[in-house]
Amino acid sequence: MTRRFGEAPEPGRRYTLRPGVYAILPRDGALLLTHQAEPVPEYQLPGGGIDPGESPLRALHREVFEETGWRISRGRRLGALRRFTFMPEYDLWAEKMCTIYLAFPVRPLGPPTEPGHQAIWMPQKVAMDLLGNPGERHFVRRYV
Repeated sequence: MTRRFGEAPEPGRRYTLRPGVYAILPRDGALLLTHQAEPVPEYQLPGGGIDPGESPLRALHREVFEETGWRISRGRRLGALRRFTFMPEYDLWAEKMCTIYLAFPVRPLGPPTEPGHQAIWMPQKVAMDLLGNPGERHFVRRYV
């Protein structure tokens, strides 16, 4: 079952379906997050959209690497959430179908390659309150 978080869809507005994958990445009592500076500064679970023809797990590995510079292992699906939102970086109203995984950071290979992103280690209980959207906070609370 997919649970909706955030605002309800606006009647009459057209939304583009955007499937994506995101990871809870624990290590030594902390979580590896990404801080995205634009369009609005916020802490996020690393992840993003699945490219056409790409498998969800391949997308998860790619997105985590792009946003944190880390390689991960053992991705396990925890659940999914649905959000209706405007994505200013794409000038797009999106129905985001976000699959959340638990995975483990293996090693850093360098800084994030995604512009405007910074890898941040944060205590799990702090992350529960600082993540930018309620769906991600829900999954982190369930994990912790």
